[in-house]
Amino acid sequence: MNAMDLERAKVHDADACLVLANKYCPDPDAEDAANIMRVISMKNYCEESRIIIQLMQYHNKAYLLNIPSWDWKQGDDVICLAELKLGFIAQSCLAPGFSTMMANLFAMRSGEPSDDMQAWQNDYIQGTGCEMYTETLSPTFTGMTFSQASELCFVKLKLLLLAVEVRPDDGGDTKISINPRGSKIPANTVGFFIAQSAEEVKRAWYYCKACHEDVKNENQIKKCKCKNFIGGMMVHSVLKSQQIGQHITTDGKPVQPNGVAATKSGLQPPPTAVAKTGSPVKKSVSMKEESAPEIVPENPRAPIRQDPMRNGHPVIVQPASDFDFEKTEMKYDSTGMFHWTPARSIDDCILDRNQAAMTVLNGHVVVCLFAHSDSPLIGLRNLVMPLRASNFHFHELKHVVIVGAVDYIKREWKTLQNLPKISVLNGSPLSRADLRAVNVNLCDMCVILSAKVPSNDDPTLADKEAILASLNIKAMTFGDIITNIESMGDSKDALNNMGDTTVKRPGPIYGTNVPMITELVNDSNVQFLDQDDDDDPDTELYLTQPFACGTAFAVSVLDSLMSTTYFNQNALTLIRSLITGGATPELELILAEGAGLRGGYSTPETLGNRDRCRVGQISLTEGPLAKYGEGAKYIDLFVAALRQYGMLCIGLYRILFRDTSTSTDASSKRYVITNPPNDFNLLPSDQVFVLMQFDPGMEYRPGWGDGKTGDRIPRSSQGGGGQKKGDAS
Repeated sequence: MNAMDLERAKVHDADACLVLANKYCPDPDAEDAANIMRVISMKNYCEESRIIIQLMQYHNKAYLLNIPSWDWKQGDDVICLAELKLGFIAQSCLAPGFSTMMANLFAMRSGEPSDDMQAWQNDYIQGTGCEMYTETLSPTFTGMTFSQASELCFVKLKLLLLAVEVRPDDGGDTKISINPRGSKIPANTVGFFIAQSAEEVKRAWYYCKACHEDVKNENQIKKCKCKNFIGGMMVHSVLKSQQIGQHITTDGKPVQPNGVAATKSGLQPPPTAVAKTGSPVKKSVSMKEESAPEIVPENPRAPIRQDPMRNGHPVIVQPASDFDFEKTEMKYDSTGMFHWTPARSIDDCILDRNQAAMTVLNGHVVVCLFAHSDSPLIGLRNLVMPLRASNFHFHELKHVVIVGAVDYIKREWKTLQNLPKISVLNGSPLSRADLRAVNVNLCDMCVILSAKVPSNDDPTLADKEAILASLNIKAMTFGDIITNIESMGDSKDALNNMGDTTVKRPGPIYGTNVPMITELVNDSNVQFLDQDDDDDPDTELYLTQPFACGTAFAVSVLDSLMSTTYFNQNALTLIRSLITGGATPELELILAEGAGLRGGYSTPETLGNRDRCRVGQISLTEGPLAKYGEGAKYIDLFVAALRQYGMLCIGLYRILFRDTSTSTDASSKRYVITNPPNDFNLLPSDQVFVLMQFDPGMEYRPGWGDGKTGDRIPRSSQGGGGQKKGDAS
């Protein structure tokens, strides 16, 4: 805050300034306010300084936008702990274990296996060595689809290509496209990889079809003789895009907006179209040219359009009046990225224990929330919004049931009131009666959170409620145990089946089989979550069994994101895009207004935003890919899933101790294997983490998901993190 101190620290010469938050402070808002003031002071001293700041609360991000010299394009960035922590947990509701996989990706570790470790630990440790890297794709990739490029990288280069950086033809800001479908890769595209080292990722830039097509060992893919010439051409094409563009396109003719040149010259036009950043995007040009003459003459005839509007027609023409708008149902927010519903009072969403017991809750998410009425807000919106992403169909949304003190939830409610399928049970997460009322044994995930401020007296007691709630659920039993086991056949098979969420079952018999993720304030408290693990109290969090299994998450793992962001700003953008379900700068500006999510009318443009990939989990027990569980290699599954379904496999979720099932909950424990080697053997019980494409199988129409319009059951790729029917909407 003192200019003299900033002068002594030579802030004006610094590559970046990192501002760290005290995660254990009693007043998170005051901590954020103090740190934002520090940013203002540094920007006032030297506005060109690159600043990366940690914030505790999501709603405080808005204040950074008010700083005139704050510019994310220049490298300024904010790591919001509440947004990322709850986003990671939300994705674990869709794909259990995903939070662990992502946390390990940006933690920068060596990941060296050891002979002293058990087999499962070596599989897990090898995955923790994976990190996220960016590298420009070689000219060989130009004109390929993303699926072709990803397959080539995985099979030939032993690299996992996750996403590419896309520059719009209209010269706008670059966007990161995760597992996109259809579009061709232009020249000089930056790819996002998961790999063990930066040296490995260089292969993507060195790879030359002419020189390396017959190379069997990926380590021999080095800079080739023709690379200098091609590399020079690529630089030249950026500097002199107009002349080069005319040579590559048809006989020196410039590329037309209608794409004629593209059809004649095969794979080459895409790079020139991108190189000419001034040229407008083809699709938007044709849409504007066609739509402008349509809209103008129809202004006088706006009333004629009222009938289709009354019938809920999804496309809203611009000249329609407010009267028409009132007759049109809004299903998504104004950006088209999230499901939206008109604001509801919290009283309409509160269930008592009897109402909850009468509701058919199944395949839902139970949030056990510990909070006093005056506890600091944790931002539950960040947990629910990723579960309401518009790339899910309405009937696929998991119902969220919050169990906790309603006085606290009322304070959070204004950020939740526009999100569908939320219920609140005014009770205690430690009450077994309340947990039974919300069918905790039938949920897809039970999330245990605490908003209480940890006392400074004893850090071990900071997580006492979360640990007690976790152990309480694990100690519960459901239904008639003997009858259930006998009806399912041999008891060993019964226990094995419980770990597989695709088996049609009445629900876990033991509480140890309830899928659960517990948020911890203090890393060392992870030792108390599992009574039957042999973790040493001094073991690092990432090496403990609960973290490896994805059942524990601590905010401390987000600290390493600071250094990741410093070295590679795009990595944070990719992670944020993956785990928030599609939060955009536009959406953040809307939320910064403080009025919450705004509803929007569906247009082709906003409906197009639904077509983005999402995190999922598929089972190898049954379904179209089940044959690969019978002794196939991981590479066979990777190629088949990518070619047939456009799904990008990124890791496995494997049963722990499958051979020595000595404890009752052995079969329900799984651990994460990030990006296994190509020749890794698969098992029928494995579940696979995938980035799956949006399934546009159902068109937008009113009454979606109410059971009257013949809703299609989602394809079997849901597997372990899949949706079950019977959500209580």
